[in-house]
Amino acid sequence: MAEQEAVREPGDQAVSDFVERFAGELVVAGMQRMPSRIFACLMAEESGVLTSAELSERLKISPAAVSGAVRYLIQVGLVAKEREPGSRRDRFRVLNDVWYESLTRRDEIMMRWIRVLREGENTVGTGTAAAARMAETAEFFEFMTKELHGMLERWRTRHEQPSDGWHGA
Repeated sequence: MAEQEAVREPGDQAVSDFVERFAGELVVAGMQRMPSRIFACLMAEESGVLTSAELSERLKISPAAVSGAVRYLIQVGLVAKEREPGSRRDRFRVLNDVWYESLTRRDEIMMRWIRVLREGENTVGTGTAAAARMAETAEFFEFMTKELHGMLERWRTRHEQPSDGWHGA
């Protein structure tokens, strides 16, 4: 078994550069800047867990900025809030299967969108251009939902297979 490379220190410039680079990619994809930076910082943290004060210090941002950003990340299911054992301080954890869980929730959202779009078809009047747009959108989401189920199942199967790589704890 090959020897693992030493874990980089949180203040390491290469880690900081990665956090900003990954956060920038998340911003391009549509996430707000501060939640992107906090999410990237948690992803780069060996334990995947940091307190508000640690996030504030590492990212050189105010506690208020941390508070608003983690509230958003918790709401969208990318981060969990927990109590530090033996303390009243909150800490924030990036979830191990974060993308799997996020896509599973996205599936539920798409099912709700499909129902509303189908209702909308009748509301605006069948045979209208608006109803056709809604029908096509609903069909697209139905297709995506079926494909997503298959992809998630294949990922679960692959993820459960033993390998030399990390599978999360």
